[in-house]
Amino acid sequence: MTKRKVSGSQAVILSLLEEGVDTIFGYPGGAIMPIYDALYDYDRNVKHILTRHEQGAVHAAEGYARITGKAGVCFATSGPGATNLITGIADAMIDSTPLVCITGQVASPLLGTDAFQESDVLGISMPITKWSFQVTSPEEIPGAIAQAFYVAQSGRPGPVLLDITKDAQFGELEFEYKKCRKIRSYVPEPQIDPFKIKEAAEIIDAAKKPLLLFGQGVLIARAEEELKAFVEKTGIPAAWTLLGLSALPTDHPLNVGMLGMHGNYGPNLLTNEADVIIGVGMRFDDRVTGKVSAYAPNAKIIHLEVDPAEINKIKVADVPVLGNAKKTLKMLTDNVEPNRHDEWVNRFRECYQIEDEKIIKKDLFPEKPGLTMGEVIRVAGDKTNHEAILVTDVGQHQMIASRYFKFRHPRSNVTSGGLGTMGFGLPASIGAQLGAPGRTVVAVIGDGGFQMTLQELGTIAQNKLPVKIIVLNNNFLGMVRQWQQLFFEKRYSFTELQNPDFITIGKGFGIDGHKVEAREDLEKSIQQMIDHNGPYLLEVVIEKEDNVFPMVPTGASVSEVMLEP
Repeated sequence: MTKRKVSGSQAVILSLLEEGVDTIFGYPGGAIMPIYDALYDYDRNVKHILTRHEQGAVHAAEGYARITGKAGVCFATSGPGATNLITGIADAMIDSTPLVCITGQVASPLLGTDAFQESDVLGISMPITKWSFQVTSPEEIPGAIAQAFYVAQSGRPGPVLLDITKDAQFGELEFEYKKCRKIRSYVPEPQIDPFKIKEAAEIIDAAKKPLLLFGQGVLIARAEEELKAFVEKTGIPAAWTLLGLSALPTDHPLNVGMLGMHGNYGPNLLTNEADVIIGVGMRFDDRVTGKVSAYAPNAKIIHLEVDPAEINKIKVADVPVLGNAKKTLKMLTDNVEPNRHDEWVNRFRECYQIEDEKIIKKDLFPEKPGLTMGEVIRVAGDKTNHEAILVTDVGQHQMIASRYFKFRHPRSNVTSGGLGTMGFGLPASIGAQLGAPGRTVVAVIGDGGFQMTLQELGTIAQNKLPVKIIVLNNNFLGMVRQWQQLFFEKRYSFTELQNPDFITIGKGFGIDGHKVEAREDLEKSIQQMIDHNGPYLLEVVIEKEDNVFPMVPTGASVSEVMLEP
């Protein structure tokens, strides 16, 4: 590549183009203004999405990354602009979402002087980034950006932050770009131990009641076909974590449902009967395990994981298998014997029948007068022919949507898992729609979370993004209210909401929509939303005390899963 003299701000844009970046989410300000000025000349090469808040930008970048598998990119200025990214960066870190966040910073001579809009964003973000670096000279820019993309996207992905001082943006350099291929002492993918593969295969072949648990690591590694091949060869029932959803089609006969606090009855109850647990690309986090000391007491644990830090962190693995899941699953499949576990799989089906009678039918086809969250999700899934991308916020609606929205394709579920960030859903739907412009994106959001970032309706309207937004309105912070009902004697302390007229707000931004309060209007209203050319806001008024079951109470064993209050 021929060297040429450019400004530091031009080098930022040129470096991003070299990395194949086609979309940037951001919000301009004084300390990043030179980069925005350089961006002005490249509007045909890269799309910039002006969000209404920096938190909207980082969540949109997360949505884009989760759908495409590529690093999402966002810009923010110094001080409050940079600190407004922090929640999204923390969310991306715990959910292994690749991001490259670029913030402007005051000029290097002013660092540490409490200059106007100066904040120590490196110090603030260090615990929640995979790597962070402050650029103080223009010559550092190409190398820093190359390293940022390599770190963000390799191994277990995560967010990276580059803080670029204003004088580095104004300065000049001889521009030359070289993609980063390796970093000394950084090993993104551990070497696979073939002896561990054979040891795991022997345990799997001898198992009578094996259970496979798959998480987002399968999607990150693009190992969906390898997962399917493994479960079909072995006949092992497979259950998913919240972020593993859509890695295996919902209707696959060996897909036995969701794990965890509000997961399906069978995967929770029968975990403690399993003699082998195979965790693939999942963390054994507290929402999956419940009381750790009582979790899977009869099972040998085989853990397939790319990040050595996750091995033995919560559950001690009898056989840890380090490596990329696409490779380790293929090797494991090659080493196991074909098998069937019909009697064991039937136990899950029997549990499903119990759950169906006690919970699912009542959720999906209620007899009570008020609308339920479950029937809204059922209709929305049916009307989109189970082909849509589902984006959810955090709360009761998130659990219900994850339970009942069905999937045929991978990378079709976008939600905040580990951090549980209310306000995530609406801006994340922006990134999801831009990442998959040919697909229908349905954003399901509670009335509480919607009000945290509803200003991003302006971003959706300005960019004419055809996101279909369903706000489930019960005038409560529903998940907290459920806990107050069950465990705090219905002492509803500051969880009831006096909500605005959401449809009028949407129309103020130029987004069509309407409100549904009666069951007889639900199907035609959702169909109208799907058919509408452009974004649409559908508010659905639901039962105030509509709860999510099953439920594993905090501190309880997964086998103590509750089917009713």
